[in-house]
Amino acid sequence: MKFVDEAFIDIAAGDGGNGCVSFRHEKYKEFGGPDGGDGGRGGHVFAVADPNLNTLVDFRFSRRHDAKRGEHGKGSDMFGAAGSDITLKMPVGTIISDANTGEQLYELLTPGEVITIAKGGDGGFGNLRFKSAINRAPRQKTPGWPGERKNLKLELKVLADVGLLGMPNAGKSTFIAAVSNARPKIADYPFTTLYPNLGVVRVGPEQSFVVADIPGLIEGASEGAGLGHQFLRHLQRTRLLLHVVDMAPFDDAVDPVAQAKAIVAELKKYDEGLHGKPRWLVLNKLDMVPAEERAVRVKDFVKRFKWKGPVYEISALTREGCDPLVKAIFQHVHAEQLAQNAPAEVDPRFAGEHGQD
Repeated sequence: MKFVDEAFIDIAAGDGGNGCVSFRHEKYKEFGGPDGGDGGRGGHVFAVADPNLNTLVDFRFSRRHDAKRGEHGKGSDMFGAAGSDITLKMPVGTIISDANTGEQLYELLTPGEVITIAKGGDGGFGNLRFKSAINRAPRQKTPGWPGERKNLKLELKVLADVGLLGMPNAGKSTFIAAVSNARPKIADYPFTTLYPNLGVVRVGPEQSFVVADIPGLIEGASEGAGLGHQFLRHLQRTRLLLHVVDMAPFDDAVDPVAQAKAIVAELKKYDEGLHGKPRWLVLNKLDMVPAEERAVRVKDFVKRFKWKGPVYEISALTREGCDPLVKAIFQHVHAEQLAQNAPAEVDPRFAGEHGQD
């Protein structure tokens, strides 16, 4: 199934029910007075952040979402029932914007978070509301208020804990297939990956992380060249970027160092914050490099690339070197999660006050 990271939906909260004009009709009571009830509230439209979802594909096939309208008021002081609410499940990290103006309205960041994206209309007043000492038989009523209607754009930014960067055919899809449950399309031509692939990497019991294979970047991607620019924004909230480099390109004239520098340059042009994220260098396809040349070639690459961060030598095809890399990634991601969820430190000057509460 293709990954859908963007969707447009139309939502409509329910209209409020109309108020009722009614009078009591009781035996031996000629003037019973007004008893028309109010209309019911229209149904709201809610959005909930569901941690079990990671795509917006469902909204591609169901674009229209309407809540029920409230019931009309009735006689005998009976108010109309409220319309049924509807709840739309969306992945954590979904950004909800106005499709017409582009204004960002909401952002679902916390699992289980519920927000109201369209309010139902209030019910109209029945004539019971208008009774007074000087107006004992009111015939006024009001219609229900309309519910909110919106055209929304849904965009998913959080794809994974780890994002893979690299030129087309760097071996990103092969790597994600080797370490996770994802089965991306793999072939020996560029731009095999047209949509991001998500894979869950299981390190141990209750130890896992999500990795995203982003379509390859090429020079000029930040200006819109190639496919990768469409998905660069999805890397903005990953905890770690893996820069995958093909150490055995088909064409001998291709310089892996120049390609790697071009990727970093595109990253910096697109977003300084993204460029500043933790980034590890993963040198791939070393199984295609003669064993006696590996050390020299790796050392030469790191020196010319002027890289001072972590370096991992792997072969995604044979899975050589993948296990140590996966364990290191999990430790990094887990440490980031712990730091993010750590309780705020209390100023020692006020610690006593908190203890007394």
